Amino acid sequence: MKKTLLACFVASVLLFSCDSEKDPFAIGEGSIGNLDKTIQMKEVDSIFATDSIVKLNPIENALGTQGEVEIYDTDGNKLLLLSPEDENDPNATITNVQVFDSRYKTEKGLNSASTFKDVKTNYTVSKVETTINSVVVFLKDSEIYLTIDKKELPENLRYNPNAKIETSQIPDDAKFKYFMIGWEPEATPEENPSEKE
Repeated sequence: MKKTLLACFVASVLLFSCDSEKDPFAIGEGSIGNLDKTIQMKEVDSIFATDSIVKLNPIENALGTQGEVEIYDTDGNKLLLLSPEDENDPNATITNVQVFDSRYKTEKGLNSASTFKDVKTNYTVSKVETTINSVVVFLKDSEIYLTIDKKELPENLRYNPNAKIETSQIPDDAKFKYFMIGWEPEATPEENPSEKE
């Protein structure tokens, strides 16, 4: 009887812990998988301990991970590019994440393999900025911003860098060149005057 009760207790604890585990591919407010906007670059090694971390600008004699890094899974798939606020500071937080792997997705299913139709169906576009070769789409109430190559646009919009492009002019089947998440660095007490009072 005691063994049966113990087995039931262990099973329920395991079941509860599995339910409460965070989805390693969920994109939420201030987070992506096991990363959040408070994570420092020096913590990246432990978060992605089973993955490969490629330091793009290795710093000689650095004590921990710092600077931009790419994350690859054990099968060699590129997952993320992490860019910190300060390249030379291992305590710097991550301010930009480029998402490569389509398994990372929002609650509404938006991922790097989505099309602009998925954006229009589920989100409100707050702003569209035009650059020489692309348009950058910012989503309302979201940290996600998307870059669409002008090759995806109608021909009359591709070659004019000054053309103001509206959401309605972006085709439904337009794919993303870059799927990005931007986080504002957390203000330290010295930077936030309201905390001094």
